[in-house]
Amino acid sequence: MVTEELAFRPSEPLTMGVELELQLVDRRTGDLTRGASDLIALVERRPFPGDIKPEITESMIEISTAVHRDFDALCAQLKRMRDTLVAAADRLDLCIAGGGAHPFQRWHERQIFDRPRFRHVAGLYGYLAKQFTVFGQHVHIGCPDGTVAMRLLHGLARYVPQFIALAACSPYYQGADTAFDCSRLNTVFAFPLSGRAPFVTDWAAFQRYFSKMRALGVVESMKDFYWDIRPKPEYGTIEVRVFDTPLTVQRAAELAAYTQAVCAWLLETDAAPASEDVYLTYNYNRFQACRFGLEGQLIDAASGESVPLHQDVLATIARVRPYAERLGAGAALQAIEAVVRVHGNHARRQRETFQRTRQLADVVIDAAALWAGQTA
Repeated sequence: MVTEELAFRPSEPLTMGVELELQLVDRRTGDLTRGASDLIALVERRPFPGDIKPEITESMIEISTAVHRDFDALCAQLKRMRDTLVAAADRLDLCIAGGGAHPFQRWHERQIFDRPRFRHVAGLYGYLAKQFTVFGQHVHIGCPDGTVAMRLLHGLARYVPQFIALAACSPYYQGADTAFDCSRLNTVFAFPLSGRAPFVTDWAAFQRYFSKMRALGVVESMKDFYWDIRPKPEYGTIEVRVFDTPLTVQRAAELAAYTQAVCAWLLETDAAPASEDVYLTYNYNRFQACRFGLEGQLIDAASGESVPLHQDVLATIARVRPYAERLGAGAALQAIEAVVRVHGNHARRQRETFQRTRQLADVVIDAAALWAGQTA
């Protein structure tokens, strides 16, 4: 019997939505600060152009957009949400910043947000719950049914290293340069139900898998899976979860539009993996992306060819450009290409800021100014 929770509710194919986990920062010290409850209460006094909710600790919030068909509308909503949040945070003498991890916060000082779900996570995972004060962008892509969702999920496995490298924005953690462009995912990997989803290729098979896992007591709901990409049957989407939160809403919208274009190409060309062999190099490629960013190496499991990640991104851009143009995301694709050819990811900006100022607090203050649109 299909449970209501696992009934896949169809959505318009290739629509997209974005969730962003954001840092709440003391404007004087640059450290994380407890402010989620006050900020949410202040924002909710008047209509907010999106959704806002707490995350696992009081030093972070999550915002969510509506469902969008095109890049321009998504970007416009994200900018309205940003402006509203920045104004509210200013009234509380706080700053808001992007970035996948705070450079020098101390995890043991974090306070778990008082909600049953978060208390349950803290009780189950111990100190990992407070260490989970890291910040990601989640991109949802609409699917007409669960089987298409699973096909897209496994098709995107080949592109996960690209997504990680393009969004990487967490080189500093606990006061040190980690030598990773993306250190955030190392925290996520500590959870037992992280990593890749099982290789099941239709929705009925996934329902059977979920039922077995719940019967065994491993999970209670879909929220217990921390996979890199997971289906969200209640939304009718797949959710790509490997992105660090970028330093700007513009970059967040560009990453979502790039994901949308890749999905459009996968669906039209029916480019689903033929077998589980697509995952033979998955962990290796993911490590390369986290460690070296766009300079990492990617091994194609099908061909055995090894190529630099930045070259693979450029080849993908050329492949999906017609789909991006059709979806109204040509400008977003140009911006992603500029990340590869000119600007680098936001981890590079953070390191350049530190090299210039030699102060990690300045890395955070620069991130907050960039988020607020006060600097280029």
